Amino acid sequence: VASQAGEGGTCLPALYDDGGFSGGTMARPGLERLMADVERGLIDVVVVYKVDRLTRSLADFAKIVEQFDQRSVSFVSVTQAFNTTSSMGRLTLNVLLSFAQFEREVTGERIRDKIALSKQKGMWMGSVPPLGYDVRDHTLVVNEAEARVVRHIFRRYIELGSVHRLRDELEAQEVLSKRWTSKAGRTLGGRVISTRVLLDTLRNAHYRGVIVHRDQRYPGRHSAIVDEALFEAAETMLKSHVAKPRGCPAQLAECMLTGKLFDAEGRPMSPSFAYGKGGKAYSYYIALALKQGRRPAQGPVPRRINAPLLDRNLCERLRQLTGRHDLGAAELRPLIRRVELHERATDVVIAAERLTTDSPACLIHRLKQRLVAGEKATAEPDGAVRLGLPPVTCLRAGRPWTEDAKKPAAPPLNDGLVEALRSSHRELLELKSSPLTACRDLAEARPPETHHRRQLARLPFLAPDLQAIILEGREPAHINLRHLLKTELPLAWSDQRVLFGVPEPAQPARLRAA
Repeated sequence: VASQAGEGGTCLPALYDDGGFSGGTMARPGLERLMADVERGLIDVVVVYKVDRLTRSLADFAKIVEQFDQRSVSFVSVTQAFNTTSSMGRLTLNVLLSFAQFEREVTGERIRDKIALSKQKGMWMGSVPPLGYDVRDHTLVVNEAEARVVRHIFRRYIELGSVHRLRDELEAQEVLSKRWTSKAGRTLGGRVISTRVLLDTLRNAHYRGVIVHRDQRYPGRHSAIVDEALFEAAETMLKSHVAKPRGCPAQLAECMLTGKLFDAEGRPMSPSFAYGKGGKAYSYYIALALKQGRRPAQGPVPRRINAPLLDRNLCERLRQLTGRHDLGAAELRPLIRRVELHERATDVVIAAERLTTDSPACLIHRLKQRLVAGEKATAEPDGAVRLGLPPVTCLRAGRPWTEDAKKPAAPPLNDGLVEALRSSHRELLELKSSPLTACRDLAEARPPETHHRRQLARLPFLAPDLQAIILEGREPAHINLRHLLKTELPLAWSDQRVLFGVPEPAQPARLRAA
């Protein structure tokens, strides 16, 4: 910077340093802050020690220089005389960047070749060793205490035939994953073994005494923990349990709140997908425990939330608050830092600097003019703005759900059962209205044509309170149309209530007195 003192510029107090990050990528915190300040017009000259300190990718450098030109920003390399405003300066700069990119690619190829050659010799070139092994001089050494756990996992999986049941059993026995301390002193592992870790363990070919490199397997220097017969049996069972493809689309649209949605306890909620008839895809945000195959405790926030509905409602409210109705989901995603689903509110943390060049206080003042009752806007310590919005109506188990406890959602109706009850009443009414049919001959006058219709003909003779329960959607979970049609309905109303599992209705006071 001192070399440019003759230009009369002033050094900004903030440095854009990316220590520990490779110059082959643009996903670096310092570079992202630099480009953001360039867009805001805060920078006139960018000074680097060498050109490869900015980037080592020719394609990335072309994008950076294009953005510099749009904002009239000059680029200076202290040890290399460059002037990006001239064609000759651009040519020289591109040549040097080509050599820098070539050097980075050659170095990567040499490292990959070295790793492949070492693995062909049976050496361990990974970082954290698998459960059952320790690492000494790039060689896996059997840890007998952990090896017994690995053999137990393989045997119990073959006996139980279910990874989920095995996971629950290991959790009850307090069996933990491998605990490992890195060279930097960071402790990893030592947690409850999840379903994903169990699947990786059962598929890990290192337990057979081989080293895996991509699709190739080489004899390893280490001893096998699991014999071939046991490993083959587990592998065959795993393949038999793989879900068959249903012809669903291979790619789905990315959910807007991926990595940014959290429940009331601060636990992340990840996107998940399910497929219906015809390959139709449904996306949800589900709790972390549910994603890992565990059953989480029910909290104030549902464990599964309809993703498109939540994204759409949140986008619409943000457009109304910011006054930017032209912003789509792709433009709103970088604006959102974090979304927290609480029992009485939905907190949305937005990056103020991405929305406006004004201070957060000015932004909050403008937002408060558009807030409605129950909403609020506060400033965060890092300059972001936290919006307290009402709870968003989502889907829970396929039905509408809202956090407002004062207005509980009406229970859903069993459409098939309700329609069958109505249809059977219509037929009975038509039969009774016929002047040619005597009351004593109703059962024989016009018998239903099919067995299914004969089964439906019994529904109008349910107890009135049971029919009211069906029409209001309050029937027990085990009561459905299939269950009623396959069950011999008793004639006595009291016996029918026992079948439904509901208590006898209270008798009127005058009857009790009598």
